[in-house]
Amino acid sequence: MVQQGLPTERDVSPFHPPSRISELRTRRPVSPMLFPDGHEGWLVTGYDAVREVLADTRFSSRQDLGVLHVPYPTPGMPEMTEPSPPEPGVFISMDPPDHTRLRRKLTGAFTVKRMKALEEGIVEITERQLDELAKLTPPVDLVREFALPVPSLVICELLGVPYADRETFQSNSSRFMERDITLEDKIAVYMALSTYLSGLVTGKRAEPADDLLSDLARDEDLSIGELTGIAFLLLLAGHETTANMLALGTFALLEHPDQMAALRSAPELIPNAVEELLRYLAVADVFFRYAAEDIEFHGETIREGSTVVVSLLAGNHDPERFEDAGTLDVHRKARGHLSFGHGIHQCLGQQLARIEMRAGFEGLLRRFPTLRLAVPAGEVKLKTDMNIYGVHALPVIWG
Repeated sequence: MVQQGLPTERDVSPFHPPSRISELRTRRPVSPMLFPDGHEGWLVTGYDAVREVLADTRFSSRQDLGVLHVPYPTPGMPEMTEPSPPEPGVFISMDPPDHTRLRRKLTGAFTVKRMKALEEGIVEITERQLDELAKLTPPVDLVREFALPVPSLVICELLGVPYADRETFQSNSSRFMERDITLEDKIAVYMALSTYLSGLVTGKRAEPADDLLSDLARDEDLSIGELTGIAFLLLLAGHETTANMLALGTFALLEHPDQMAALRSAPELIPNAVEELLRYLAVADVFFRYAAEDIEFHGETIREGSTVVVSLLAGNHDPERFEDAGTLDVHRKARGHLSFGHGIHQCLGQQLARIEMRAGFEGLLRRFPTLRLAVPAGEVKLKTDMNIYGVHALPVIWG
């Protein structure tokens, strides 16, 4: 039986894959899937198979190899009939050698050593935001008052983006990640972000400062278009994913009070808990690849031109890889999870994200020992309508 589209309803819990995806992983981890536009592609859900797809260069990231087929209905989005070339600098939509050339420009900026050097500043930003949170009268929205400001402040400082511009890029970034957005609106939002960032990097090329975008702007091998595309990726990925992990991770801990209590009694478990929350939640879940040739894969024949959808969340919840995978366990050794991807496209900013999450969860648990939801869990609005999963708001109280 062929799966009809990508299941998205979180019918087990807000933190588990849709039950239909879990069933497919058990029965057929590499499954044929009929896309809403009639394309016959594939859905990959097993841990080993997901990891292999992400590491195998025959599964291409280039959108211009074929027509982009979306696995869920997109009202207002016209059917694509032609391949779309990648935007300059947006190297996640490229293969080597183009991907290699651009990513190499960034690897020095995101070394573990350099990220560790930033840690003290990240802790200071987090503590200042916790100070601001403590001044408010609950109930408050933890997304607006903590989970979004912290990574936004960090990425603005790192890239050299004026924090005063945060509302513009936050609203545009959020709109860009909506699944039901029309093509016209998506283009308008993308153009607004690109125009803003193009002006920013042009200014940094003329007058560089002490920030990452200025460092990149000094490289004459990079065009303004490429600098703009790189800035777009870093800004979008740098605050959207971490903000959603901080909010959804807090929601998960509030719904698992035994795990929250374990962290409060043993704060040294926080780094371990961050890895487990990353595994358990995988907010950037759905990735696309394109078969560059006919591929024999896990007993299936994937034809050239097929769109292949991989679910990192399903892989992370695979009981063949993680014992009792559906349980949140902050004592688990969850290294090897797929939440930062795998292979040549593995997330460049993963160390930065880890530092922000460690500081965020540690500070929140320490400063707010009576933190709890202000509404029933079922009333927390989930981001099932977005390309990065999380919660739209998280009303909390304390005291």
